[in-house]
Amino acid sequence: MENKVYGVVEELIRKVKDTQGENVEKAARLFADTLKNKGLLQAFGSGHSQAGASELCHRAGGFIPTKQIKEPAGGAYESIEGVGTSFMKKVDVRSNDVVVIISNSGRNPLPIEIAIRSKERGAKVVVVTSLEASKKLTSKHSSGKNLWQVADVVLDNCVPDGDAAIELEGLDSKICGMSSITTAVLIQASVYRAAEILLSEGIVPPVFKSQNVDGGPEYNDRLMTEYFDRLYHM
Repeated sequence: MENKVYGVVEELIRKVKDTQGENVEKAARLFADTLKNKGLLQAFGSGHSQAGASELCHRAGGFIPTKQIKEPAGGAYESIEGVGTSFMKKVDVRSNDVVVIISNSGRNPLPIEIAIRSKERGAKVVVVTSLEASKKLTSKHSSGKNLWQVADVVLDNCVPDGDAAIELEGLDSKICGMSSITTAVLIQASVYRAAEILLSEGIVPPVFKSQNVDGGPEYNDRLMTEYFDRLYHM
C-alpha cells in the first residue's frame, strides 16, 4: 500500500519552491544585513511552532549569531492578550536584529505581540505562516491583525488550512501535519541564500560545525566568543 506522506511532502515542497522564491530572497537579504551589522537572528514559535524556531538556532550548518526566544509555558498562554507584551520586557531584541516568528494560524496574541514589540525596537520581522489558514481566520488580538499583517517579510509555508494534509477512510479529521516540514525548508533556503550573499560580498559568515565531529566544539566556542554577551542573555 502506498504511503501518501511522501507524495504530499513532495507536492508541498514543490509549491514552496515555485511560489516563495522572491520572499526567501527578501528574508535572506535581511539575514545577511543583520550578520553584517553584528546583530542576531532570533526565532520564536509557540507550542509546536517551537520546532520551526529551533531549525534556525544553534544547529550544525546554521549561523552562529542565532538565538531562540523560548516561551516556557509551551503555548499555554498564546491566546491571552498582554502576555507577549509582558514577556518581551525580558527579551533582548535590538534594532540590528531580525526576529523570525513561526505561527501556522497567525491569529494568537502572543506571536503577534512579539512581532509588534520587536518592530517597535527597530528590528525586522520575518513571519512563517500558512496564508491559506490565516486569511480565513479572525485575529484573537485587539488590533484585528493576524501575524502576517505585521511582518516585514512573509514566508508562506503553503500548508492547507488546519495543517494536517491527508484524509484516511474511517477518520473524521485529516492526519499528518506538514507545517514543520515546509517551515524547515523555507528557513534553510533563506540561510543558504544569506550565506551566498555574504560570500559574494567577501564576508565569510560564522557557521556552526557539528558538536559531534572532531574539533567541532572548539571551533564553535572560538567563533561564539564575539557574541557571548548576547547569546547567553535572554
